Amino acid sequence: MSNNRVTRRQFLTYTITGVGGFMAAGMLMPMVRFAIDPVLQTKAEGNLVLTSQKIADITDVPVKVDFTFEQTDGWYKSDVTEAAWVYHDGNEIVALSPVCKHLGCTVNWEGDPAHANQFFCACHAGRYEKNGKNVKGTPPLGPLDQYEVAEKDGYLMLGKKIANTFS
Repeated sequence: MSNNRVTRRQFLTYTITGVGGFMAAGMLMPMVRFAIDPVLQTKAEGNLVLTSQKIADITDVPVKVDFTFEQTDGWYKSDVTEAAWVYHDGNEIVALSPVCKHLGCTVNWEGDPAHANQFFCACHAGRYEKNGKNVKGTPPLGPLDQYEVAEKDGYLMLGKKIANTFS
């Protein structure tokens, strides 16, 4: 036997310190992992989404193109469907967001018979010109957003929303 005997008080101190350390580690590890995991995740290779719209079928009249992409929020993955109004402006393809800048309603091309060749928001009678510029005197305070546009194998690819450069 050793001459250095552990007293009850020392035993309780060691036990409580050990249990407290394990509890602290159990609380800190998820927080550390939560902070580090997003940094270690692999990123997707490009931001453009391939649509089913053929470039050859796009005319100077806006058509609604729906597209779906996978979105990751933390550890939750979901499919998100969005839309764009797409048309040719000379040699350039324009893709506009259908989300009204007033309150986020959806705009439609020629949605109001009284205003031909304009986008119309039925919620509050908001109007936009063909290039996405808001019509003065109507509720929207800014132009419709644009999407980045590219082509792949004859099909339209849409990217992230950017500020409207046509208005």
